[in-house]
Amino acid sequence: MRGFIILDFGSQFTQLIARRLRELGFYSEIHSYKFPTEEIIKRNPYGIILSGGPNSVYEEGSPQRNLSELLTICPMFAVCYGMQLLTHSLGGKVTKAQHREYGLNYVTWTTQIHGVPLKQKVWMSHGDVVEAAPAGFEIIANSDGHHPAAMRSANILAVQFHPEVAHTDHGLDLIRYFSQDMCKAPADWDAPHIKDHLMQEVRKQVGQTDHVIVGLSGGVDSTVVATLLTQTLGHERVHCVFVDNGLLRKNEYENVLENYKKIGLNVRGVDASQEFLSALSGKSDPEEKRKIIGRVFIEIFDKSYDKSLPIKWLAQGTLYPDVIESVSSVGGSVTIKSHHNVGGLPEKMKLGLVEPVRELFKDEVRALGAQLGLPHELLWRHPFPGPGLAIRIMGEINEEKLRILKECDDIYISELRRHGLYEKIWQAFCVLLPVKTVGVQGDSRTYDHVLALRAVTSSDGMTADWYPFEFQFLRDVSNLITNKVKGVNRIVYDVTSKPPGTIEWE
Repeated sequence: MRGFIILDFGSQFTQLIARRLRELGFYSEIHSYKFPTEEIIKRNPYGIILSGGPNSVYEEGSPQRNLSELLTICPMFAVCYGMQLLTHSLGGKVTKAQHREYGLNYVTWTTQIHGVPLKQKVWMSHGDVVEAAPAGFEIIANSDGHHPAAMRSANILAVQFHPEVAHTDHGLDLIRYFSQDMCKAPADWDAPHIKDHLMQEVRKQVGQTDHVIVGLSGGVDSTVVATLLTQTLGHERVHCVFVDNGLLRKNEYENVLENYKKIGLNVRGVDASQEFLSALSGKSDPEEKRKIIGRVFIEIFDKSYDKSLPIKWLAQGTLYPDVIESVSSVGGSVTIKSHHNVGGLPEKMKLGLVEPVRELFKDEVRALGAQLGLPHELLWRHPFPGPGLAIRIMGEINEEKLRILKECDDIYISELRRHGLYEKIWQAFCVLLPVKTVGVQGDSRTYDHVLALRAVTSSDGMTADWYPFEFQFLRDVSNLITNKVKGVNRIVYDVTSKPPGTIEWE
């Protein structure tokens, strides 16, 4: 799929550039700043975007690249650090600012860009500034601090602020100006095109005769992947396995397995709950739990299909946020958390890996699922992590803790549905904390678990904000849980956004 190449220099906002382009209907890919020029040429992009980053172009070890070779390929858009690197690479001058420009600021444009006001509120985050633009560039905007805020040449646009963040007014108009006016790109990235593109890619990768095994989790992502593959390759070539790992929600295994059969998947259910719980016994570190679950999944899959079939591929519902959180494209930055379905698994099964939605965000996956004809109630289920309730029980896992969490979660989600709140919320769940507190229940002293409630709003899971429940709703849910679930005597509500937190606790 032809689109835009985003070269990542370590900005926390790089993913937002991809999101904004896709909102405008343009396919985009994020790659390391080291992505080879020959690979960029092969993709024939409409435009190349240089992201921001936390470094100075003069720092030892800062991400560097000679940009001259890229300028002959297509138009370029340089953001923040990208503007400084562009200036440095083409012979201009970058210096340390006397006063760092961070947060909300205003820039004044000397050249009118369609849709962008001459006085624009923007978000800045930089300590260096362009003192002298490279030859052939015109400064077309300045900050209130009298530093160059934007410059342009024949086919290059560079800005010292972040048009991709919501804090920048008319930032989307600026990205639209680059993609439509400068690059002349067609806005053809929508659900029907995504579906056609992914089907072509699957046929190309899997071939005409190979079979695929799909590990189903019960969530939206793996369901969409299984349906996409089934409609692309045929029912007989796609073998789905839905594993009860003992870490699913209350009655979920039976209900979801029935739904899978209704939508026409070739699915086999496998009860492996004891294997998972045995392997997790005594384990409390979240990373160790994730890796154990990934390992046991592979062991179960390896036993769950007919070896006489020509199964050559393992399909997974990996999404772009999973990849971003698990693998940094700029060396030295921190991996937030590993995902059990990202990287390394096929080697143990001697199977190739098919991840057709790896480059999609959650909202794009849901739009794809609708194109495939999946029912609304399946597509709009809240995200559920691959490791399941294992990462919603802080510390060690046992059957009693699972019983408590399943009952609490069932009450919480049922109340969200009863009050018409479920679809207003991106994700809601309970977390059983490794803390016990004193309580009074039935005129007796108790010493039981603390339960945290979590509910967030989001569009793609990259950023999220906690949902502002009415006080009475929280009171009612707290009363229901503490009255009905033996083992919990205290409820708390998590009011942390992402960032600084993650959506899941582990």
